[in-house]
Amino acid sequence: MRTETLPEHLWRSRQAAHEERVDGWTQPFLRRRSLGVANPVEDFLFTYYSYRPAELRRWHPGLGVRVTGPGAATFADFKGYVVTAAGAQVDPSLPLRRADQVRRVRRLVVSTAGRAPMLGCFGLHEWAMVYHQAPDELRHSSYPLRLGSAATDAVVDGHRVTCTHHDAFRVFTAEARPRNTVSPTRASQPEYEQPGCLHATMDCYKWAYHLAPFAPAELVADCFELAREVRVVDMRAAPYDLTSLGLAPIAIETPAGKAEYVDAQRGFAARASGLRARLVDVCDQALERSARLGCSGTSSAGGERKVRRPDDLLDGEEA
Repeated sequence: MRTETLPEHLWRSRQAAHEERVDGWTQPFLRRRSLGVANPVEDFLFTYYSYRPAELRRWHPGLGVRVTGPGAATFADFKGYVVTAAGAQVDPSLPLRRADQVRRVRRLVVSTAGRAPMLGCFGLHEWAMVYHQAPDELRHSSYPLRLGSAATDAVVDGHRVTCTHHDAFRVFTAEARPRNTVSPTRASQPEYEQPGCLHATMDCYKWAYHLAPFAPAELVADCFELAREVRVVDMRAAPYDLTSLGLAPIAIETPAGKAEYVDAQRGFAARASGLRARLVDVCDQALERSARLGCSGTSSAGGERKVRRPDDLLDGEEA
């Protein structure tokens, strides 16, 4: 496969644009953290997911691109990159070493994208997380329940709970778990994930950074940007009163609120479709390079092929 070459003036321009974009997201979080101030909406993508703000900010071109010029030496300490006299690029032997992980990501992304979106959950996963809880037990106890405890429980009681996302389902209260129509597990993710799920859409960000350095920094940032918008809707539809944060509720207990939530689901699913296609393209490129290297039986440096145990980055225990 051909490798694109980026001269320094071009990749420096992309780097600067990426850093400016990401700073708009990370700097407010870092300021709040330094002051000990929490925000249950904005902080989620930095606390639930394992990618650090500095990693999100660091620009890298992705697989199949070589950066040149004196500045290419800065990639020497970037995990997964190699620097030679010709420039810096993803280590050519890395696709073979990471092939198993890439296949797992691809399988999940493809299976999710291949299903019709389910649009009847109405964001009840957040309600099931507080079902039958006392006020001091709430995950976000600094914010009151919009309807109060009894009425919040009644909303769960009056609806069919259909959460398909394992990482949401696993934090349901013990009383709420039997009310869900399915019992998704980590192992069954490829069988349950579907594009209407807001958390599955946010997880495009997880799969993008798990695919780094194969996935370029701009793709990781695009997935983060969508996840950030999804998180706002996710919490607007939650049972908490977040008006003090400037967030108007989506009252999913009403017909109008349900319609608003479903409309948002459709829009997010459509936007995530393009991101998932780009993620699959990255996987396919990595797997094609892996197959070629595996057939040759040698690394790009001409030495004996060393197959390492692939990093298992799909354990998902990031909460």
